[in-house]
Amino acid sequence: MIHYQLRCDQDHGFDGWYKDSAAFEKLAAAGIIDCPVCGSHKVQRALMAPAIAKAREAEPPPAPEKAPAAAPQAAAGPMPAQVMALLQRMRAEVEKNCDYVGADFAEEARRMHRGESERRGIYGETSDAEAEALNEEGIEIARLPWVPRADG
Repeated sequence: MIHYQLRCDQDHGFDGWYKDSAAFEKLAAAGIIDCPVCGSHKVQRALMAPAIAKAREAEPPPAPEKAPAAAPQAAAGPMPAQVMALLQRMRAEVEKNCDYVGADFAEEARRMHRGESERRGIYGETSDAEAEALNEEGIEIARLPWVPRADG
């Protein structure tokens, strides 16, 4: 995965993650990437500072045997409205362009991989173990955060 800082023609900055540079270029040329602020499809990569590794620090102290119950919730804040809007648009596109296969997701992905079923976009549910097994079999899948629909 590659992380890009992006900018639309209205000068709004945002970021995105892509499989590789070619995937970004293909999506940008097709007008599929849109600005989460204004919806513009005229998006390009912005200048980015290089990521430079820090010197290795001393080992952190061991974690307490039992973390407080509220720790995970305190670490997560509310989702920014721009992120929520982008995820809602992504969900709408998946629902519009892909077939829902429910709990049969892993098996249908395998059938398509073996050529036993028509190759198409699908979505559904699968366990962490099944997702890992698909990956080990060379079947590429992506997990998306499934947020409530924008229309309620």
